[in-house]
Amino acid sequence: MKARLFTPGPTTVPEETLLELAKPVTYHRAAEAKAILAEVSEDLKYVFQTTQPVFTITSSGTGGMEAAVSNSLAAGEKVILLTAGRWGERWRGVLKAFGANIVAVEVPYGKAVTPEMLATALGANPDTKAVFATLSETSTGVGHDVEAYGKLVAKTEALLIVDAISGMGAMECKVDAWGIDVCVTGSQKALMLPPGLAFVSVSEKAWKKIDATPIRSFYFDLRRYKKSFADSDTPFTPANTLIRAQRASLKRIRAEGIENLWARHSRIAAACRAGVKAMGLELFAERPNSGLTVITVPAGVDGSATLKKMEKQYGFKLADGQDNMKGKIWRLSHMGYTDAFDVLGALSALELVLIESGFKLEAGAGVAAFQKAYAAK
Repeated sequence: MKARLFTPGPTTVPEETLLELAKPVTYHRAAEAKAILAEVSEDLKYVFQTTQPVFTITSSGTGGMEAAVSNSLAAGEKVILLTAGRWGERWRGVLKAFGANIVAVEVPYGKAVTPEMLATALGANPDTKAVFATLSETSTGVGHDVEAYGKLVAKTEALLIVDAISGMGAMECKVDAWGIDVCVTGSQKALMLPPGLAFVSVSEKAWKKIDATPIRSFYFDLRRYKKSFADSDTPFTPANTLIRAQRASLKRIRAEGIENLWARHSRIAAACRAGVKAMGLELFAERPNSGLTVITVPAGVDGSATLKKMEKQYGFKLADGQDNMKGKIWRLSHMGYTDAFDVLGALSALELVLIESGFKLEAGAGVAAFQKAYAAK
């Protein structure tokens, strides 16, 4: 049976990118490797929509998050943390590890942190050094209004630091225009690569703060990456096989065009939500993003068992909820190398297992609704 991956990371990787990974390993300090890194760096600037360098770090996305915190903050400095799920809580974990003074703006799972909430927190905490936010909260399916956050933070001396790990490439994100000072993403989501690389952009405003902050990390010291970047290199041994493969996926994004990429994800997401509703199911996120659709498990249905059955019988791997949400939600990714017909198949498989489990559902209702919504654009 063909395995079909619909988790919000890792995601399916294009064939031409996989073929790059099958090539022989080359020396990471060779001129060719530096040329490839330089090419990847330029394409990343396009994806990030920034004129600033984008640094490549061999780590998971969490490594990029740690780099953002360790470079931007001195111990005890005050930050505002916007959290609406597990990945906002990941920010909290990193911030605690580096001794930040955290002012939490928190909402229940499924809700979004509004710009008004941030405005209130900024007004009450004028000594804030940084605001930490999440573009796409994949634990709940919520997408945040980072553009509005940027307008608020730009009026202050604070930095806006954003986890765009699962959002970059799947939903609109304009680093420079939105005033994002430090932006972090990872390779294994909409950038269509296996896990292993983190990418970090830094604004001029952020560099002023970083240069005035004591060094608190060795491997994640962005000053080292900035110095090496001038020579199209990295300060430590990079995963050069992944960087070479990332080039192929970035060329795919370039060919499609970033605005077209955002529009495609938005169109598929809207159609998927229509299909879910037509099946008599409820969406979990009040402000859903374009990278995935999160579905509330209906009463009387074993959420975890349903997903296991989908994978075993039909080969479709969706993601369960995390931690206390396990068995309560289903997370269906449609980011990166995923098209409308892939998502149609996933909805069809979900219909089948629900019908087989005794859930009252008209066969084909979700598939038909998806097609109608998708055709309507």
